[in-house]
Amino acid sequence: MKIVFLDAYTLDPGDNPLDRISAYGELVRYERTPRNQIVERAKDADIIIANKTELDASLIAQLPKCRLIAITATGFNIVDIKAARARGIDVCNVPTYGTDSVAQFTFALLLELCHHVGMHSESVKNGDWTRSPDFCYWKSPLIELVGKTIAIVGYGRIGQRTGEIAKAFGMNVIPVDQNDPVRPAAEAADVVSLHCPLTDANRYMINKDLLSRMRKSAFLINTSRGLLVNEEDLADALNHGVIAGAALDVISSEPMSPDNPLLKAKNILITPHIAWGALEARQRLTQVTADNIAAFIAEKPVNLVN
Repeated sequence: MKIVFLDAYTLDPGDNPLDRISAYGELVRYERTPRNQIVERAKDADIIIANKTELDASLIAQLPKCRLIAITATGFNIVDIKAARARGIDVCNVPTYGTDSVAQFTFALLLELCHHVGMHSESVKNGDWTRSPDFCYWKSPLIELVGKTIAIVGYGRIGQRTGEIAKAFGMNVIPVDQNDPVRPAAEAADVVSLHCPLTDANRYMINKDLLSRMRKSAFLINTSRGLLVNEEDLADALNHGVIAGAALDVISSEPMSPDNPLLKAKNILITPHIAWGALEARQRLTQVTADNIAAFIAEKPVNLVN
């Protein structure tokens, strides 16, 4: 059984060995695979593992031996699942590995928006406190979360865990099903946090119209999918004070383009898609991927998405 991992680096940059996966066959590991090398590297594979390497219908048609595509993520939009099914290829994902990691990171972003801990630490290191005439100072408003309202768009596992943490902070929670209108909750919320998968229906759902209906003091947080947000509209809203701030861990095109308008927007935090990346979460991801492969070999596949 030949197993080819097309983009192993983000799952295991050196701290998360893939032994649990290699136990089920000959594992050939590539740190990254550009599109023009996918077929050459994977043409003899029985099982292909991918995290963010896209496998569209034209590529799948050139992989005659493949019988399983194991996605090391929850989202499975990188694979044309209909094309895979037409060729008798199972596609599985890992639905539950990052719940706590992403929910925790959501609040890391929100707390940074409220207190700007990093900025104040840098200010102290730059000598501002040693020059201060007072025993304390702050360079931005400091915001309490207790009594504030958070709208959580997408109330699945991660959304619910985020809601539990929000309640522990004394916040009011408005759960929004991913198929429900966002506007009523967004108008009532101090924080809008996105936790829903990307679909044709919700692409760019955070746009000029919705942003204009949010409170001027509101924050937007996105740890879900970049294309939920119209980035031009968000940058414009931030630059003109339509909302107070935003924190994003995902962007429409990753890695981020140097001409993305959000890079020059005011009052924004951007992190490089790391909410999922806690070691504990990546270890769970590796284990469930290994379990998916074991189940497939036993002809009892699990976590199928096609």
